[in-house]
Amino acid sequence: MRSLFGLVVALSLSACKEEPRGQLEPIPRPPGMKDAPPPAPKGTAQADAPAVDPSKVTLRWKLVGNTPIAYRITLDREGPAPSSEPVEAPDAKGKKGKGKDKPEPKVERAPAPTDALPGSLTYVVERSNSGGYQLRVIPEGNSAAEDSGSMSERGFVLDGLQGVTRNTASLVMELPLAAVGLNDTWALGTELLKHDALGPAFAADKTERRNRVKLTALTPVDGGDQVATLEYDLVELLNGKVTQRRPPPAVPAHTGDPDTDPAATDESAPPTVPASAEVRITGKGEFLVKAGHWRSWEGSITATTRGAFPANALQVPPGKVKLKLTALESAPASQPTAKPQQ
Repeated sequence: MRSLFGLVVALSLSACKEEPRGQLEPIPRPPGMKDAPPPAPKGTAQADAPAVDPSKVTLRWKLVGNTPIAYRITLDREGPAPSSEPVEAPDAKGKKGKGKDKPEPKVERAPAPTDALPGSLTYVVERSNSGGYQLRVIPEGNSAAEDSGSMSERGFVLDGLQGVTRNTASLVMELPLAAVGLNDTWALGTELLKHDALGPAFAADKTERRNRVKLTALTPVDGGDQVATLEYDLVELLNGKVTQRRPPPAVPAHTGDPDTDPAATDESAPPTVPASAEVRITGKGEFLVKAGHWRSWEGSITATTRGAFPANALQVPPGKVKLKLTALESAPASQPTAKPQQ
C-alpha cells in the first residue's frame, strides 16, 4: 500500500509542474519548406554576395614602392592669345537739347584674358608623409615656383591647386570613381567657368554644360595588362548681359535739362551689353590598367570670350591650346612652393 501511495503522489507532482517562464517552443516549419542553410564560417564570403563583373575594370594610380611617377604636359598655342571682342553699347535714342549734341556713353569692356600657363607643366605623383598621394605641379623654367595638392588614389584633387592649374590637372589625373566597362561614362571635377566671378551685374540668358568621359575600348597587351581607351568631351557655354555703370555727367546737372538731368530723358536706365564665354575640351588617353599609369594622352582646349565677360571667370587658357602628355624617366626635385592664390 505504501508503495502504491508513493507512486500516486509522484505522478501528481509531475503533472502539476509548470514550464519555466520565458521558454520558447520552436515553431514547426510549414510543409514543403526547405531547411535553412547553415551559417557560413567566420572569415568566408557569403554565398549570395555579388560577383565581380569581369567586363569592368577599376582604374587607379599605382606606385612601385615609393618611386614617384612624372609626366610633362606641353601646351602648344595655335595662334596668339585672343583678346576679348569689343561690344558696342546699344544705340541710344538721345534727345538734343539747346542745340548741343549729347555725347555717346562710355561703355566698359572686359580686359583681355591673361594666359596663366607656361609652355609646359610637369606633374609628379608621389607618396605624401601620411602615406597618401600628393601631386606636384612644376611650371616650365627654373625660376617658376611649383604648386602642390593632395589627391586620392583615383587622381581626384582633394585640396590645393586652383583655377587653371587645377582644371588641367583634373583632365590628365582624374580617373572614374567606380569600376567601368565599355561605353560607360562619368564626369570630371572641373570648373571651366567660374560663375561666382561674374558678379551681380551679369544676367545669364543661356547656359550649356556637358562633362563626359567615356571608356571606348579595352585592349589586352603583353604581360597580362589591358589598355583602357578614354575619350573626353567637355563643353561649357554661358551667354548673358552685363549692366554697365553710367559715368557721372561732365557738367553739373540742371533740373529739366535733357542733356544733364537723367530724370528728364528715357535713358535713365544703365545700358547693358552682351557678354559670353565658351569652352570646349576634347581628348583621348590610353591607361594601363594593371600598371596604373598612362601610356599616352592628348587633347585640346578651345576657349573664347566676347564682350564684357570678366577674364578671371575663365578657368582655362584662352584661345586654342593643344595638350600632349609625355612620361619622364625620373621626377624632378622639389622646388619652392607657389604662393596661394587669393
